[in-house]
Amino acid sequence: MPEIDESNAAARDGFALFSDRSVVAMRVNGELKDLAATVTETDEVEPVTIDSADGLSILRHSAAHVLAQAVQRINPQANLGIGPPVTDGFYYDFGVDTPFTPEDLKAINKEMQRIIREGQRFTRRVVTEDEARAEMAGEPFKLELIDLAGGPGSGADAAEGASVEVGAGELTIYDNVTKDGEVAWKDLCRGPHLPSTRMIGNGWDLTRVAAAYWRGSEKNPQLQRIYGTAWPTKDELKAYKERIAEAERRDHRKLGVEMDLFSFPDEIGSGLAVFHPKGGIIRYEIEENLRRHLLRNGYDVVNSPHITKKDLFQTSGHLQTYADGMFPPMHLDETVDEDGNITRQGQDYYLKPMNCPFHNLIYRARGRSYRELPLRLAEFGTVYRYEKSGTLSGLTRVRGLTQDDAHIYVAQDQVKQELETNLNLVLDLLRDYGLNDFYLELSTNEEGNPKFLGEPEQWTSAIETLREVAVASGLELVADPGGAAFYGPKISVQARDAIGRTWQMSTIQLDFNQPERFELEYTGPDGQKHRPVMIHRALLGSVERFFAILLEHYAGDFPVWLAPVQVVGVPVAEQYGEYLDGIIAELRQSDVRAEVDHSDDRMQKKIRNHTTHKVPLILIAGEQDREAGTVSFRFRDGTQENGVPVADAVARIRQAIATHALVLKAGDLA
Repeated sequence: MPEIDESNAAARDGFALFSDRSVVAMRVNGELKDLAATVTETDEVEPVTIDSADGLSILRHSAAHVLAQAVQRINPQANLGIGPPVTDGFYYDFGVDTPFTPEDLKAINKEMQRIIREGQRFTRRVVTEDEARAEMAGEPFKLELIDLAGGPGSGADAAEGASVEVGAGELTIYDNVTKDGEVAWKDLCRGPHLPSTRMIGNGWDLTRVAAAYWRGSEKNPQLQRIYGTAWPTKDELKAYKERIAEAERRDHRKLGVEMDLFSFPDEIGSGLAVFHPKGGIIRYEIEENLRRHLLRNGYDVVNSPHITKKDLFQTSGHLQTYADGMFPPMHLDETVDEDGNITRQGQDYYLKPMNCPFHNLIYRARGRSYRELPLRLAEFGTVYRYEKSGTLSGLTRVRGLTQDDAHIYVAQDQVKQELETNLNLVLDLLRDYGLNDFYLELSTNEEGNPKFLGEPEQWTSAIETLREVAVASGLELVADPGGAAFYGPKISVQARDAIGRTWQMSTIQLDFNQPERFELEYTGPDGQKHRPVMIHRALLGSVERFFAILLEHYAGDFPVWLAPVQVVGVPVAEQYGEYLDGIIAELRQSDVRAEVDHSDDRMQKKIRNHTTHKVPLILIAGEQDREAGTVSFRFRDGTQENGVPVADAVARIRQAIATHALVLKAGDLA
């Protein structure tokens, strides 16, 4: 932890409240405030340490201010956008005439170091709108935020990250004040900030430059965005960089090309993937494994078209709440006579962004009895969502995706049990793929937000039911206020991968609204009509995204049951190839993906090649094996097991695949 400049009165006064010098701010009656803020004896005051989530955000936002100050020291004509903290770092947007270069970043980095060493104080001032406009007269983007803050909306809603600038009922400016008491720089900002720039220390770095449109709209000016990261210590910065390097090594976009798994041809369009044979077989195994789980757990498999009339999405509410995420309509079925007069009105058709409305129609196709409930309808349904080009990212954010979607219709008294059953199914399935580190997130609505449909009492009941199920699971539960779907709250299973990153995997959503909108009914034991409750459930989310997560989790080293090529036979010399052909043929009869390498390469090169291609099992045979009817196993980690009888070898490979063994090395197949 860097030393505090004792001439800094704000830092000294704040630290008088707390003896721990890692405290960088405080929470007063639940609100984050600078250490220099005035408190009373009746206030409830809690320390905020630099290594806490809030403390890291304050550190990173303070570093963003130093970045902006450094840029304007070098280029006073640069206009300021916004500079929020983000996951693992921060950024700041600038209006500049020419894009930043790597040499610019080096100069900015050095200037930031100077500002940090100067130990400037972050000092907060409340200002009126007129005062803010006067002080920010040369900053057009800041003036726009001030105008929005005073209007019917708010500056906090004006753009992603804008909440760091304005909001909370007042406008404030932060001055960077030198030891001599001079204001060196200032920015419109809500805060809080570190007491001093010196506390940023040396655990930070600038990482990259990107283009970004002001307020996220292509209609607005394009700005230059500088990204950085900041951590409490240099060691933590080093560890972060090592994690990033490992993540880059595992990047599914890179591995997808190297392993010939999938591609995004320009001829098809952005965000639309094709799977090559090796990727296709992995995808097939993922889907088949999921189908087995579904059938064992009482699901019925259904199928629905990719396109539908507009009215269906009006009934479901998607057109009212999700239109921006849908592809534009296609106007079809219109007919005209020879004179050009319309004789039949056309209709708008949409590519489907969701499967649920179709499943509601399947449910409604005939009368239903309480004896049929729970009714579980499952589909691998391909849906289409108009993601902006700047948000697309390999397989993790696409425009065409296949959901392992299911909708479950239950009576009110079946809700809790069905939620528990599905949560257990989710966790068992993810463990099958080698994911074992979970926590849960409960996404709720925002009171008064018109986006969320339905009565408040229904939301309250649904949220509490989900909360009870989540707590009963024993997993950590994290709140996600405002993150619910428009029709109901949800539980999301968050899984950590092999390098500690968190991915949202499965979702279970409770919905009282869709059954009402579609007038779904069942006949109860009392002979009366009742409204079912609907549960939206996705075990893996989208197949494409889950494929990418698994590819990065395993760094391409898939377990044997998922590997595109599971076994390769490598003869010690050419004359033993025929012997291995027989063994491989027997494996293929058991649906093992196996082949023999009959190339002219030397044996050692063949082994290296197939190890590089991430084949989990290599079978080697020479004269001694042919005479004894045996084979040698060679595993990915370089371990080897010799003299295994062929019948045992075949049986053990079958067993490893059938049991979904995750890692194989010498002794594992015994």
